[in-house]
Amino acid sequence: MSEMSFDQMLDEYDKKIRTGDVVEGTVISVKEDEIVLNIGYKSDGIITRNEYTNTPGADLTTMVSEGDTMQAKILKVNDGEGQVLLSYKRLAAELGSKRLEEAFENKEVLKANVTQALPGGLSVVVDETKVFIPASLVSDVFEKDLSKYEGQEIEFVITEFNPRKRRIIGDRKSLVVAEKAEKQKEALERISEGMTVEGTVKNITDFGAFIDLGGIDGLLHISEMSWGRIENPKKVFKPGDVVKAFVKEIKGNKVALSLKFPESNPWVNAASNYAVGTVVKGVVARITDFGAFVELEAGVDALLHVSQISRKHVEKPADALKIGQEIKAKVVDFNEEEKKISLSMKVLEPVDETVEEEAPAAEETAAEVTEETAE
Repeated sequence: MSEMSFDQMLDEYDKKIRTGDVVEGTVISVKEDEIVLNIGYKSDGIITRNEYTNTPGADLTTMVSEGDTMQAKILKVNDGEGQVLLSYKRLAAELGSKRLEEAFENKEVLKANVTQALPGGLSVVVDETKVFIPASLVSDVFEKDLSKYEGQEIEFVITEFNPRKRRIIGDRKSLVVAEKAEKQKEALERISEGMTVEGTVKNITDFGAFIDLGGIDGLLHISEMSWGRIENPKKVFKPGDVVKAFVKEIKGNKVALSLKFPESNPWVNAASNYAVGTVVKGVVARITDFGAFVELEAGVDALLHVSQISRKHVEKPADALKIGQEIKAKVVDFNEEEKKISLSMKVLEPVDETVEEEAPAAEETAAEVTEETAE
């Protein structure tokens, strides 16, 4: 066989370089907007900024160094200036597409940085291939503003893969739901009824506060915040407050909390503190047509019947008392079993024989009292 001439060898080599081929080369020069590769061909390969990255205005000198080796796809064997035009980005996208297809088939969990937060969802890039995560699949709760995710690394799975239509859809929500379910399961295994737990106030409503117990939320109902009255939970707690409570009840995945610790129950010592004949001070908490409820301490209310307000005639309790007023009275009845205390202010008043007292029938007074249910 005769030896090939130099020109014949070049022609033979040229046949091996075609548009669409993948070549490997070494970086011999880098500018801000251009990379020059030695690909072992008679001409060097050129990768422009637009064919290297999707980032507008990127400085390639900060991304590539001389001596680096890389693969690229041939776009043109001769770009008009005798050089081979290459694309790193398109090859990466093709490889990324295959990578995503495998991840889709294997239901693999992927990680990537969010490149753009849009009103309709998040855009992430995996090996130069864009994946769109719709807003409805970002989280298990509605999030109006997705900008907080921009630049964040997030995990997701591919739920739809159709590169021909440029439709590759990701799902983060299912992972969030699964992670929360696992943490909730672990939390429920860790806590039990009667246990004292510590948590952080997460959200406050008119009826109570939700406490983050680490994996599960517990509800601290307004009625369980104190032995006394709580008008508005927002006046007592704020998000971020650390609360120590006990687990009152667990039903399924619902945890009810309470701050009404049994040892702090004011009725424990009520029999001695409010024995019949004891003179006490209290604050008018509520006024009704037949009397007023007086708070002696948080969790202990007593009834001051209209007939016991004064030796003088009182038509309506509101004529003589007002909410928030501090009064002094004597305990005239104590029922520990029913947690009922009756007071009298008039017995502390001096007797004025010139004033005729109005004494309603005992059975009438009792009937009126039993109609009222203490708060």
